Amino acid sequence: MTQVDFIFDFASPNAYFCHQVLPKIAERTGATFNYVPTLLGGLFKLTGNQAPMIAFGGIPNKMAYDQLETVRFIEEHNLTKFAFNENFPINTLLVMRALIAAENAGVKDKYIDVVVKGMWEDNQNMGDPEVVLSVLNAGGLDGKALLAETQNPEVKAKLMENTQAAADRGAFGIPSFYVGDELFFGKERLGQVEAAIVAAG
Repeated sequence: MTQVDFIFDFASPNAYFCHQVLPKIAERTGATFNYVPTLLGGLFKLTGNQAPMIAFGGIPNKMAYDQLETVRFIEEHNLTKFAFNENFPINTLLVMRALIAAENAGVKDKYIDVVVKGMWEDNQNMGDPEVVLSVLNAGGLDGKALLAETQNPEVKAKLMENTQAAADRGAFGIPSFYVGDELFFGKERLGQVEAAIVAAG
């Protein structure tokens, strides 16, 4: 069974799109997807990258085309629950540290589903600790315990280590995928990711 590393941060709407599509790829191929918590802002700093709205903000046609591609992707995969968060961009440091804590507590998958829904379906400000606490509790998680762990030095260090490791591995943005040592960047590469999984046997 092939395991694919998914370099992941809740901050990216494209990571949301991938999250919604990956279960079908897993079902077709038998692959598993290992979500690697990685701070997008930190990855940008380490690699000199910029968010598209900054890098291409002065190119109206490019931004318009990116929006068109998003609409096409949503329609292709019937992602009707998606709602662009009016609080964007959101500082995801808290929820990303809490993702490390959730992994340590054995509730990683549930945590991801709950936070993804809050961020990209329910228009919650997931940079606000009180909002995060409420969303986690409503989702059946122990929000107080998870948020308390975000101050654990080991949790903080792990997120930093993951982010540095992603940069060292060649990643420069999110969503990024590794099938073995081969990098695939962006939701538009999911077909290539699936083909690489099949080729890997």
